[in-house]
Amino acid sequence: MQNDQKKLVILLTTIVVVLLVLTIIAAIVLRNKRSGNNTDDPNNNRGNVELVYWGLWEPEEVMQPIIDRYESENPGVKILYSQQTFRNYESRLYTRLQQSTSSTEPAPDILRINNTWLPKFQKYLEPLPQSVMTSQDYSDSFYPTATEDFTGTDGRIYAIPWEIDGLLVIYNKQLLSQAGYNEPPVDWDSFMEAAAKMTKKDSSGRITISGLAIGTSRNITHSADILSFMMLQNNAALINSSKTEVNLTSERAISALRTYTSFATGTNPTWASYLANDLTTFFKGELAMMFAPSWRAFDILEAAPQIEFGLAPLPQLPNNEPVYYSMYWGDTVSKTSTNAIEAWKFVKYLSEEQQQKELFSNASKVRAFGEPYSLVSLNSTLLSNPYTRAIGVMAPFMKSWQMGDQGFVEEKMRTAITEVVENSKEPSGILSDIEKDINNQLAVTNR
Repeated sequence: MQNDQKKLVILLTTIVVVLLVLTIIAAIVLRNKRSGNNTDDPNNNRGNVELVYWGLWEPEEVMQPIIDRYESENPGVKILYSQQTFRNYESRLYTRLQQSTSSTEPAPDILRINNTWLPKFQKYLEPLPQSVMTSQDYSDSFYPTATEDFTGTDGRIYAIPWEIDGLLVIYNKQLLSQAGYNEPPVDWDSFMEAAAKMTKKDSSGRITISGLAIGTSRNITHSADILSFMMLQNNAALINSSKTEVNLTSERAISALRTYTSFATGTNPTWASYLANDLTTFFKGELAMMFAPSWRAFDILEAAPQIEFGLAPLPQLPNNEPVYYSMYWGDTVSKTSTNAIEAWKFVKYLSEEQQQKELFSNASKVRAFGEPYSLVSLNSTLLSNPYTRAIGVMAPFMKSWQMGDQGFVEEKMRTAITEVVENSKEPSGILSDIEKDINNQLAVTNR
């Protein structure tokens, strides 16, 4: 009888242990299924993972072939691509991310951000896991500006560059040829000499042909970007390490604004407030050179196909290390995504050589050229294409600054330009004013 009782106790204990083990295993499986992070399955069977992807520039016909291949290689993963309109994109995206943290309103799993937005968006993003891409692999793969722009205040990386682009010189080949130039000069002194030489005026002194669009704000599309470039080229330190406070009142920053506006207010200006927008003036064949990113070439090809134009690197200060201004986009993952690791795997997949080449090729079927490759390993390919050659030259030396609330900061910079040019305000005074406004804003948005 005593032996029977012992056997019963052992049997019951065994049953309890087995049930406990089975419960733990079931909980682990359920957790992995919900998170989409079950990466140990050798057959890549991840269950059903659905990733919503907000893109910007590429239509479905560019993206879908690559998405289809990824889905076939990763059974159970479904990518739902949505091409967003650029109008109000930043505010729509930010609002959606905010809402997703405190309501059932879903945010996209994968989303696109500008290279200056990170300080504002970081709190709503999931950092790139080291298991997907190490920091060393990242810095080896992409240009230095990507590492600088997409590294958060916590030292972690938050986006993989979708492309590389930035300010360059777009020039009218006919107007340069008439002045004896094949391409724009590479140093600032010679560049401004050429701009002055190509500027033509009527008998009243009004500009009829401009050598270079620079100096104002209202009629220059990328005026804030150009001013940022000139400040960085002048070695101005624009923002602190926490990305919550700008410094626009250093002598270097003030000097850059004074130089920028002098081209529209000096004794021999190349541009004026009364002229039409720089793009419109270029379309009409009345502007020799302008500063803009490479994708502005699409506007010219569509609006003024008769204009023969070229793209060249930005002019540089003599005896200085080269500095060019980066303007591009990267893909990142929402903090509220329930499949963050799977989302990051897809983002990394898009950044690999095969996919970058295919994206460029697919885009070239619907426009003149695709997004300039973000991979350093494809730099030679950029250099071989007339539309992207200048980007290839500049990319290793590009830089930007993490302003965070880009729309607010750049509007204030445009205001500063206008106040100096149109209202004769002193650059140091107006920069002091906008610095206070910007710092009050960033204390809220970049916290």
